[in-house]
Parts: sequence; structure tokens; C-alpha cells
Amino acid sequence: MSDSSPLPPVRLRPEAELARAALATPLLSRAARLARWAGPDTRVDAGGGLAEEQLPAAAELLGLTGGDAPAYAAEAWRVALDAGLVEIADEDAGTVAAGEELALLTAGSPHDVLGVWLAALETVIGDASVPDLDGIVDALGEGGEVDFSSLGWDPEAEAEFLDGVLGNLYLLTVSEGGPGEAPVPLPALAASMIVPSDMGEPTNDVLEQVSDAMMRLDDQFRMLEPVGLVAYQPVDEALMADAEEEPAAGPVDESDVTRYGMVRLTPLGAFGLRARLLEAGFDAPAVGELADKGADALLDGMAAFPQGAAQAETEQWLDRRESLAAARELLAAARGGDAGAPLRRLRCQQALSLVGIEAEPALRDVLGDPELGGLARVWLAERGADGVPAPSPDMIFWLTIDTVAAQLAAEGNSEELQALVEGLAQQHEGFFAEAWRVEHPDTADVLEAMGRLHPDKKVAKEARKAAFKARSQHGG
Repeated sequence: MSDSSPLPPVRLRPEAELARAALATPLLSRAARLARWAGPDTRVDAGGGLAEEQLPAAAELLGLTGGDAPAYAAEAWRVALDAGLVEIADEDAGTVAAGEELALLTAGSPHDVLGVWLAALETVIGDASVPDLDGIVDALGEGGEVDFSSLGWDPEAEAEFLDGVLGNLYLLTVSEGGPGEAPVPLPALAASMIVPSDMGEPTNDVLEQVSDAMMRLDDQFRMLEPVGLVAYQPVDEALMADAEEEPAAGPVDESDVTRYGMVRLTPLGAFGLRARLLEAGFDAPAVGELADKGADALLDGMAAFPQGAAQAETEQWLDRRESLAAARELLAAARGGDAGAPLRRLRCQQALSLVGIEAEPALRDVLGDPELGGLARVWLAERGADGVPAPSPDMIFWLTIDTVAAQLAAEGNSEELQALVEGLAQQHEGFFAEAWRVEHPDTADVLEAMGRLHPDKKVAKEARKAAFKARSQHGG
């Protein structure tokens, strides 16, 4: 995943709803309970961890039972410490005090609560990157430093792998046409990190790597679920049972992909991963961020948005404005001859489709504008307005070039654009003989694209010849 281009915009839940979800997560609620339980007699070790002799009482307080109860209590304490719910009062004495962040969980704003949760999330993600190092004592070298190479573990690579997986899960979740809030099969997520995109049939070696990655992710997602990042259905243990030593209780249906693990990013998780992506320098927009900005920021900001997200963003922007004033602002922002102007005008046209007839005066005001007159006529005609002048041939050709240029910028060489190109060439006989004369900055590029996209070799050749003429006309 590259940090140079914007990610699809995410639709976040309201902060108040996310804060309630954060407070309800098992791990943060446990951490808060331990922070309130801690008192003058609470002791910690040199690393700030809860003293071993106090772990049973902490586990009992949290209602934890079984052999793993002390470990879960220790994890909750570590989260409380890292999130600022408790703090070390005296390192030498090993005493603690309530942290400044503890009060925010009850008296702070939703934003404050989410800040505490994000700190907890960082701790859990860091822990999830660390394997179960049973042999860590044996790997201690002189000076107490761990020899990671002897453990076969690269901390930086492990952290990057988990970050990559979480990034791919986020991308799948927010992409239009993706699974959305539906769960993703664990094998598909593991394969997204292992299998090269240009590989046809994966080799046995690659499949083994995917299988190993799945087992690592199974452990990691089990750790990440209690903090509310994901909802996770673990790998069916029957699939991992040794056929000789631990036979499954019944037949195993290996075609049932859900038995290999299913993971879903929660709404709270989407908020958390977006925050981490922003911190890492990614352009990770959220729907609604442009609602208070001007029309120029709206049209430019939505340039890379898929259709559904662009409409949702526009609806929020329009909800805060009077229709006629909004239409005038949109039209003014859509002008220009720069590289981004055609896409701005397309987004403007899409935004105006959501505005009622009360905006009619704004559209009539630009009927004579060479850049906006065409889209204004379309808008008025679609609403059955009277007295709309017919467009001149020059305006029709200019609007056509502008529309194709916008589609190229928005979608590239898509099937929809190819269908548009075929329709234009079929409906307008002699289109290329006239189109090269259009005084539009993108005329030559559009004609070249039409030649590239049209399946008929004869028509494609006409388009390329027209593109050459257009470049010659403008000295290109």
C-alpha cells in the first residue's frame, strides 16, 4: 500500500458512538477497573508491571479464571499504564497513583475517550507483533540483551507484516465494491501479503508461506479482538488437529472457507486504523471532512472519491447550505483550464444533480459561459425548464471532450469509458473530423485515449490521426 496516493474515504460513525464502543471493549474496561482498584498498597516491578504476587487479586477483580487469568490481568495492567490510566508514583518504592487520563473516561469528551483507546490500541498491536517466546531466557546474551536471530524472529519485519495486513484489511473495508463490514476470509488476507499479484497458480512454497502466515494471524487477531479492533472467528481447531494424535470429532469440511478464520474490521477499528494511517503519513480521508469547507475544496477533495463516497460527501456539504447559494458556489469553483478542471466540472455536475429547481437562476446565469454553459443546459433540460437555448456545435464538442477528460481522470481506461467512446463515435458521424479543432487543453489527450480504447481498428486510426492534428494545431 503506497502512501503517495489517497486511500478511499472511510465512512466513520459519530464520535459519541465510537467512544461508547471503546469504553465497552473488554480490554479497556479491564484496564480502567484495575486503575480504579490500584491504591497505596499496589506494587509494580522495575518495568512497571504489576507485581507477581498481586496478579491473582487483579485477576479475581476482573472475573478472570483459568491458567491464563494472571497473564490477562497483566496485559490489562500494561494497557492501563501505557494509556495513562495509572502512573508510577515512586520508581524506587514501586508505588503507583491514578493517571491523569483515568478521569477522561467518565468526564472527558468522546474525543478524549478515543484518545485513551488509541493509546491502548498501540500497546495491543505492539504486543501482537511479538510471538510467544518460550525460549526468550535462553536467548538472553551478555548484558541482558535478547539475541533475536537465535529465536528466528525479526521484530521490525514482524511489525511491518502486521501493519501491512491491517492496512490491507482497512483498504478492503473502505473500498467501494469491497466487503464493507462483512468478514474477510483469513486465507485471502494472508495471501494478500504473500502471493505476488502477477502470479497465476501459487507454488507449493508460496502456499506453505500463506499457511504459516494464517497461523500467525490467527494468534494475532485473537489478541486484537478484545481491544475492539476486529471481530474475529478463529481458525477451526479441528483443521489443525494432528490426524494421528488428535483426530477430529467428526468429518472436516475443508471447502467451508469460514472454518479457516474470518475477520471483520469494526467501526471502532476503522477509526483506529485510519488514525494510525494518518500518523504514518498516508492520505486517508473520511466522508464529511469537507462539509465545512468551500466548494473549491469540496470539488478538489472529491477528485479521487468513488461515486458512492462522492455523493455521500456532497450530500453532507449541501445539507449545510441554501440550494441557490450552493449552486453558485459550485459553478464558480468548477471553472478553469488546469489539469484538474474537467474532473472538478464532473463532480460539480454530479453535485448539482442533488440540488432542486430552486437553484435554476444560478444555472441560467452561466448559459453563455463556454466552460459551464453545456452542463447548465443539461441540468435545465433534465428538469423540463422552459426557454433553454440550444447549444452551439462548438459547445457540444467542447462539453464532449471535457466529459471524456474527466472520466479519464476519474476512472482511467475503464469499461464504462470504453462504452462511452464507442457510443460517441457511433452517434456522431464525422466526429473526429471536427473534434481535433476543439479549443480545449485536453483535446489531443482525449482523442489519443479514444484511439486506444475503441475496438474498431478503423475508428481507432481516425482518432489517432485527429489527435496528431490537434497536437500540431497547438504546437505540441
